[in-house]
Amino acid sequence: MSTSVKIITVYDEFIDFLAAGTTPESLINFHLSETAQNRLEDLIDKAKNNQLTKEEKRELDIFLNLEHIITLAKAKAYKYINTEDK
Repeated sequence: MSTSVKIITVYDEFIDFLAAGTTPESLINFHLSETAQNRLEDLIDKAKNNQLTKEEKRELDIFLNLEHIITLAKAKAYKYINTEDK
């Protein structure tokens, strides 16, 4: 019998955050947990030393793309909040 193990990736937290529903304020205040931040730092260190597995490289690439989207979304959230205040 084979067992399937779900590997938690560094971007899972953000996907869960989105799925639960957001507001501009909650998006602006979103930060990775210490566990996810540590995982990300580990991936970056491995990348610097050319020690990433294919799966880890894919995980890091996806996160970096997602991080760009998060940054853009936070910028839009700031604009949205500032527009509402006027």
